[in-house]
Amino acid sequence: MTHSRRSVLRRGAGIALAGTAASLAGCSDTASGGSEEFDSGYAAFFTLHDWANQVAGDHATFEDPVDVGQLGHGWTPDGTLAADVASTDAFVYLDNPEFSWAQDLAATLEADYDTVAVIDGLAGLEGDLLEWDHSHAEAGHESEETQSHDDEHEDTSHEHGGDEHSHDEHGGDEHEGSRHDPHVWVDPVFAADIVETIAAGLSEADPDNAEAYADNAAAYGEELAAVDDAFQSIADTAARDVAVMAGHNSFQYLEARYGFRFHSPVGVSPQNEPTQTEIADTIDLVDSEGIDTVLYDRFQSSRLAESIVENSDATAAVPVTPAGGTTREWNDAGYGYLEQMTEVNIPAFKRAFDAQ
Repeated sequence: MTHSRRSVLRRGAGIALAGTAASLAGCSDTASGGSEEFDSGYAAFFTLHDWANQVAGDHATFEDPVDVGQLGHGWTPDGTLAADVASTDAFVYLDNPEFSWAQDLAATLEADYDTVAVIDGLAGLEGDLLEWDHSHAEAGHESEETQSHDDEHEDTSHEHGGDEHSHDEHGGDEHEGSRHDPHVWVDPVFAADIVETIAAGLSEADPDNAEAYADNAAAYGEELAAVDDAFQSIADTAARDVAVMAGHNSFQYLEARYGFRFHSPVGVSPQNEPTQTEIADTIDLVDSEGIDTVLYDRFQSSRLAESIVENSDATAAVPVTPAGGTTREWNDAGYGYLEQMTEVNIPAFKRAFDAQ
């Protein structure tokens, strides 16, 4: 698969980022963009940053503009990001309206800085994306963010980049259209596809090191295959076919891949808030299924999970991660995507599904 710099661009994206349009457009005729030697780039959020560095190895270093404790979707960059990225050699992103800021940045780079390789990790996966209906939770209603964030999760309290984001924090009117669940990266099989796409894009931009990029992607793909095997083992040995996710469900791709079933009183969108009836129904499910462990998203409040545990026969609320960001604790421990999956999600899923 080859990826020209224009073939990975989402058509029709806005060309300017706030605060940068004039400065970038004004120098589009003279700007060189990038560096003389391919050695640096940006990736749109934690996971892509990890993967881009894994593929690049010693040949390039990628930066993540999103702060520790925040997630890339619904985030708003500052006014200098486009210029910063334009001074490097590559930008890796996902062409999804949930990352509208990255779509805009990709369009700006395409228009004014053709020396910067723009790599869309979703290239080739469009037909595999799952719908993400923001209009309802499992019982079909819409409201504001599910839970406020507790003090114990202070380092992740700005999941969507701060209070300035409104109800269109996940895309906005400017990027209306088909909504697809952006969390494709939680599926290790699709993760391997994205890693290969990154390698192909880097190889095209820096052909002298193409073999190294391919080798690095293949080696990392073997580790992703081990994660795939671990999830499949959980599915094969699970004593129950349902687990409770006390928060919005970021794991639809795992459900589709492995047959897991996550019951959430919230649904898939963090804009939904569960009713008391939905919470009561979830508690009834916990008791009727003999569920011991209630899961919650580490980047959300644990309060709903704790409330379900307190009012049911369950004994523990256990965090999982959508692997779209990192915490200070995980960052200090050197956790990348693989560690979040193997040290956090796999043990939690084993416990939640009672897999032996």
